[in-house]
Parts: sequence; structure tokens; C-alpha cells
Amino acid sequence: MAHAPNPQQIDPQQTEAFFTDAAGQFRFSRWARPIVPVVFGADEASLPALKGAIEAVVLASGHKMAEADPDLGANLMIFFLRDWAELADVQNMDQLVPDLAGLLPRLAASGADQYRFFRFDQTGAIKAGFVFLRMNGALADMPAADLGMEQAVKSMLLWSPQAFADRSPLARIEKTGATVLRADIAALLLAAYDPILPPASEDAVLALRLAARAGQLMG
Repeated sequence: MAHAPNPQQIDPQQTEAFFTDAAGQFRFSRWARPIVPVVFGADEASLPALKGAIEAVVLASGHKMAEADPDLGANLMIFFLRDWAELADVQNMDQLVPDLAGLLPRLAASGADQYRFFRFDQTGAIKAGFVFLRMNGALADMPAADLGMEQAVKSMLLWSPQAFADRSPLARIEKTGATVLRADIAALLLAAYDPILPPASEDAVLALRLAARAGQLMG
């Protein structure tokens, strides 16, 4: 995790890269409905910190939480695992996760510690998110609040798979040691949930609008 730097403007090219998938297609999507998280497999003592961090990120983005989703009950499901093979033993998990039988060997072979996917409504906006965390190594060492904050950021938008490969979306304030969102990511989240912008788009021109709004917020 980086120490909190002085805020820097993010440029349109960087913003576009945040939402460009592995095939080179720009794909932006945000939640259109309030977020209702549920956590499976985490230690009971860590649940308040996890849920509190998720709520903090959602509210900081200008979005909303709810007690229940009218269609799904909970719409952001977070699963904590020790090993990817555990998913094969969860009842009906193969109906929830596309190509589960093929996915698990790929995750194990790559040494992945997290996997997420989304479902979308007819407008292309996110209507449900599924997060799977294999709690080994760096993830297992993270404080619950930091882990909740990081996973909330990654679940708020349809980010590129490489968006945070080289740099965490979190930063640490040197004087206090507190963990916060990076200034550019906080501004980008708030810009992304501006109601003036569409909830989903495959037009890279949107990156210009996102960067401009984020820049204004940071300035």
C-alpha cells in the first residue's frame, strides 16, 4: 500500500485504461440500484469492520445502501475461502458461477487470490456482484477494514482486470497511519456516480467526461 501522495490529476488516457478490458474494449458500468452486501465465511469478529468499510466506500461514492434488494435480497455477495476447491463443495454454486468446473483449475493454476464477476440489467448497469477471496498470503495479512475498503472499491465499478495490478486503490496517511482511498480513486468514484453520466457505456469518450469531473473534484 502506498503512502498518501499529493493529489494528482488523472488524465483521460489513464481513465480510459481503468475501464478497458483484456480484449481492448472500453466498458464502463456502475450500480443503478442500492447495494445490499452479504459476507460468507468470514470470522464473526471481522464482520463489523468489513461491512463498515464497504458502507463507507459506497457512501463516499455518492451511492446508497439498502436493507434488501427487491429482486435478489442481497446483491453483493462476498465469499471468504481457504482454497478454491472449497467452491466445488458449496451447494448450487455451479448454478451461480459460470463454468465453475473450468474456472477452479484456472484460478488454482494461476495462484489467484481473488475473483469477481457481475450481472447486469437491461441498461448495462450492475445489478449484482460476486466476490471470492482466497485468504492466503497478502489478503490474509490485511486488516479487516482495509480488506473491506479495497474490495468495495473493486466492486463499485466494472474496472479493467489490470486497473489495480500495479498499485492499490488505497493509501496510508503518514501522520496518523490511517488507511484511506487514494485521492484520484475517490474522485473517480464520485465522478462515476454523477447522475448526469450514463450508468453504462462502451463509448471511450466517456473517459473524457469522467476525467474532467474527477479533476474538478481533486482541484
